[in-house]
Amino acid sequence: MGEAMRGTRLGATSYEVDPGLYAPRQLTTYVCENEHRVTMPFSVEADEIPDTWPCACGSEGQRQGVQAQPAAAPKHVRSHWDMLLERRSIKELEGILKERLEVIRAKAS
Repeated sequence: MGEAMRGTRLGATSYEVDPGLYAPRQLTTYVCENEHRVTMPFSVEADEIPDTWPCACGSEGQRQGVQAQPAAAPKHVRSHWDMLLERRSIKELEGILKERLEVIRAKAS
């Protein structure tokens, strides 16, 4: 033991061996479009395991054994015109426009 201690500082380094007890875990494999495989450990008690994981090549890897979720259809963005048409009909809007044009023309003369 004296030979092993030569050149070390007392108290700075522990020579005790840790048995390495780990929490239970599960290995999850992800495969990208280039057939690269990435295996990640997750806790057995994990509430949610992601369906995708970034690959080193830059693409997204899909979790092995899980069907890819279809992309959600983009939500239609309503314009001001769409929201206006929800409240008024075209006939009502034409009447309001006619009234406002009369007011503007009366002020101009």
